[in-house]
Amino acid sequence: MTLRVGILAIAGIGVVLLAVVAAGVSPIAAARELIAGSMGSPGAWNGTLKDTTPLLIAGLAVYVALRAGLFNIGVEGQLIVGAMACAVVALAVPGVLGIALGVAAGTVCGGLWALPAGLIKAYRGGHEVITTIMLNSVALFFTHYMVAGPIQAPGQQNTTTARLAEATMLPVLYSAPPLRVSSAILAGLLLLGLFTIWLRRTVSGYELGLVGANPRAAELAGVATKRVIVRSMLASGAISGLAGALQVLAYEGRFYADFSPGYGFDALGVALLAGASPLGLIPAAFLFGVLSKGSSAVQLIGVPKGISLVVIGLLIVVFAAVRFRRQAAHE
Repeated sequence: MTLRVGILAIAGIGVVLLAVVAAGVSPIAAARELIAGSMGSPGAWNGTLKDTTPLLIAGLAVYVALRAGLFNIGVEGQLIVGAMACAVVALAVPGVLGIALGVAAGTVCGGLWALPAGLIKAYRGGHEVITTIMLNSVALFFTHYMVAGPIQAPGQQNTTTARLAEATMLPVLYSAPPLRVSSAILAGLLLLGLFTIWLRRTVSGYELGLVGANPRAAELAGVATKRVIVRSMLASGAISGLAGALQVLAYEGRFYADFSPGYGFDALGVALLAGASPLGLIPAAFLFGVLSKGSSAVQLIGVPKGISLVVIGLLIVVFAAVRFRRQAAHE
């Protein structure tokens, strides 16, 4: 099995190298541009951290559902609904109170958007992949309608809300333009730390993992599996909505059509790469942030931007193979 995983990894690297060479670019030059574009300057770091922050929090949202044996494919929809709710509330109530209420609104709306999928899974046996994918589409069309009409900025031709006042933005931990480190990333790390402690030190955290590992055994042990499923999906959606809210308050300062470039979908890869420990979300989110930001620089020298998606896909495939090998060894 180890040999097969090694062959798979080598084959994956070979596919990426062939794609780069086919584009007429040296692999060494492509790697150099990728690193320079994501970490080679203060501006590059600023973009990488901007992408890493929502990926970390949204990755945690997916991870929570995975621990319960659920695949929350709807993080993208929950994130944009949470972002829109946050922007609406923060515009209505400026200042520190607006920040608090905006975060609360985004978190609550994200959770409520995921709740139907949890209820259908727990009480009707409907697969959460199908329901969350459908809710993604509803969220996309709903937010497009809202930002093109009811919440569109007055006199604005583009589909966007008005901008938040500076007093309604999250504090900046460090600022040396063009680099700005928002407190949103600190909030994400704090949330991850609290979740890790909860998962390892509480009965409810143990029950979450037990339901994910073997729901039948969990039910026989007296765990209310249906309640755990609903709560985990609700929590996953709430964290997704929080990711969208913090992105509005930390970086964007408004909500607009196509707000997310796919953070919710990339978060699936982040959670899968994290492995058994939630702390693995930190390097996984940073890696995805580097690829997201660096791919734009690589594109300038002739490498298709989609090559970053190939790299991400190969990483997930190889890592999934490694996890399968470890699980098979324990059985």
